[in-house]
Amino acid sequence: MKPTDIAKEGTEMTEETEHMIEKNGAKETETVVSAGDAKEMRAVILSGFGGLNKLRVTKKAMPEPQEGEVKIRVKACGLNFLDLMVRQGNIDSPPKTPLVPGFECSGIVEAMGENTKGFEIGDRVMAFVNYNAWAEVVCTPLDYVYNMPDDMTFPEAAAFSMNFVAAYMMLFEVANLREGMSVLVHSAGGGVGQAVAQLCSTIPSVTVFGTASSFKHEAIKDSVTHLFDRNIDYVQEVKKISPEGVDIVLDCLSGENTGKGLGLLRPLGTYILYGSSNMVTGETKSFFSLAKSWWQVEKVNPIKLYEENKVIAGFSLLNLLFKQGRCGKVKTVVEKLFSLYNQKKIKPVVDSLWALEEPRSILNTAPFLLRLVAQLTPALRSRVAD
Repeated sequence: MKPTDIAKEGTEMTEETEHMIEKNGAKETETVVSAGDAKEMRAVILSGFGGLNKLRVTKKAMPEPQEGEVKIRVKACGLNFLDLMVRQGNIDSPPKTPLVPGFECSGIVEAMGENTKGFEIGDRVMAFVNYNAWAEVVCTPLDYVYNMPDDMTFPEAAAFSMNFVAAYMMLFEVANLREGMSVLVHSAGGGVGQAVAQLCSTIPSVTVFGTASSFKHEAIKDSVTHLFDRNIDYVQEVKKISPEGVDIVLDCLSGENTGKGLGLLRPLGTYILYGSSNMVTGETKSFFSLAKSWWQVEKVNPIKLYEENKVIAGFSLLNLLFKQGRCGKVKTVVEKLFSLYNQKKIKPVVDSLWALEEPRSILNTAPFLLRLVAQLTPALRSRVAD
């Protein structure tokens, strides 16, 4: 088997998407392996909920596509903050272990089940997967699979799918972003945060306020209008610039930031909660962190809500796809995003590559996925890749 890499976008877990990509020199090969050539594949297995010792690379049976499914030879797959919460068992109704984590990937169509139309063997595709993305091969219904633009690389596609689709739907489908509006986005240096900034730049005169850890500021300072350290009183800083507040707040933190975000909304403004990273403070699940985060969430008074003309919304792309069946809506958004990509108005950024060849490699890289990291040294990168 060929080694697998992780392409790392960003250096802070609350602000990043990681990618495992199959390493094959400077140029990606597009050789399609026949379904009959192998009976097993390699995958990252989560054996139970908890710490890093629950992750390992192992072999498992090669999946075959059922009716309406596409079999994909994975070239890149994303690791999002949700995957960290899954590993800890920090989600509602977690699935049973052992399981293969991962919700997004890109690769090459290797086979198709019966009554599967719209794709051909050898097509370069991007896909959403309801778990199982951290593997050499995945099978997923065709409704979750999209042909990639010709110029898009596999790592770019893995950095593109969840980040840009979530950002677009929150801005344009939920909050109705228009010319002259203002947006506050937390974790502005992360995958979704940078997607938000790029999409806002496609609309005239949109002001973007962002919060991020200070070590991220130099890299992202040109992508947002006003950038603040996440540890300062950003509410007062925003009000100094915009006394009436902002039109849209995108919150992936929750906890005490919920009340702050609601307080910053202008009349007819929209607050959107799409994550709860404040609940994760270490390698394993912390009931204290959970309780503290929920305790800090401001209780919303319905009467005050309509008196102040404010809108509160939530957004979960995976629930929209896998539980609520809005595949058609998501497909329309993906097509719009691909058009923007082809016009060179948006482009996902992949920062670096990580090798993932043995369970030891996972354990070597995993601490950097869990804690705030300023940089990845060349020595570390070489050690992981060897």
